[in-house]
Amino acid sequence: MPAPTPARWSSRHTLLRLEGPDSRRFLHGQSSQAIELAQPGACLATCLISATARMRALALVCLDATGADLLVLAGDGAAVHQALDRVLFPADQVRLGAPQTITLVRWIGQLEPAATDAAGNGTTLLQPEVDLGAGRGQAALLLRDGAVLPDWLAALPELSEEQVERLRLRQGFPAAPGELNDGTNPFELGLADWVSLNKGCYVGQETLAKLATYDGVKQQLRHWHADASGTAAADPCAVGALLTTAAGERAGVITSVLSDGEGLEGLALVRRQALMEPELLAGERRLKITTPVGFTAAPVGAGGRQPS
Repeated sequence: MPAPTPARWSSRHTLLRLEGPDSRRFLHGQSSQAIELAQPGACLATCLISATARMRALALVCLDATGADLLVLAGDGAAVHQALDRVLFPADQVRLGAPQTITLVRWIGQLEPAATDAAGNGTTLLQPEVDLGAGRGQAALLLRDGAVLPDWLAALPELSEEQVERLRLRQGFPAAPGELNDGTNPFELGLADWVSLNKGCYVGQETLAKLATYDGVKQQLRHWHADASGTAAADPCAVGALLTTAAGERAGVITSVLSDGEGLEGLALVRRQALMEPELLAGERRLKITTPVGFTAAPVGAGGRQPS
C-alpha cells in the first residue's frame, strides 16, 4: 500500500495548567491513565469519565518538573475545568489555572528529521503512544498563542475540513457529541490504550474493572460506508438512525455521517450481537461495516470474544 501524501491539519483545544507537588496524584485519581509515577517529559493519553465510566472528555497529560498540562482533545474544556475545580480540596497542593486556548497540529506522511527539533518558541512536540487520528505513535505539535509553524511543517499542504473528517472517521477517533457522550465508555470506543486497569482507585475504576472482568462491553464503534447513488433529502443515513441486520434485528445506531464524492460513510455503535455482520441496513440502504483503523480492542475479558 503506498505511503500517504504528507499533509497537515490544525484544531483548537483547551489547555489546563496544574501546578504543584500534588498535580500528578490529583490527575491520577481523576482520569483513567496511570499518571502518579510517570516521569517528567511523559505525554500520556487519558479518558476523563464519570463514576459510572461514561465519557466526559479525551485528554493528553504532559508532565514536567513542577506540574502538568492537561490538553482536552475532545469534549467540553470549560466543563472539565469546572469539574476539576469542584473536587479540589484545600489540602491538595495543586493550583488549577484558567483555561487557555491552544492549537494542535497533526500530520500524515513521512517528515524530515527536523521534526524532532520542533520544541521551543511556544511550540511543544507531543509523542503519546496512542492514535490521535493520524496513526498510532504519530507525533503532534502544540502551538501556544503567538507561536508560528516551523518551516518543516508549514511546507506541508493543509487538509480541508472534509478531508480531516474523512480521516477521523476511518481512524475511528471519537468526537462529541456523536461518539463521546453520556452513553458510551472507553472500551466501546476502542480506547483501551487510554485506560490503565492496574493503577488502583480512580473515578470510574470500579465500572471499568467490572467490564474487564465480566466481559461487559455491549457495543463497539465501527466504520460504515455506502454507495451515494440515489441519495435524497430523506436518506436514512443520518446521525441517530437505527441499524438493523438483514433479518430485521436491531443492530446499532449511526453516530457520524459524511457525504461526499466518495460516497457516504461514517461511524456507528454496533451491538455486540451484530459485530460479525459484514453489512447492516439503514432503512433499505446497505452499509459495509469494518473496524476503524485506530480502534484498539478491549482487554481479554472486556469483550475479548468479539471480533477484532
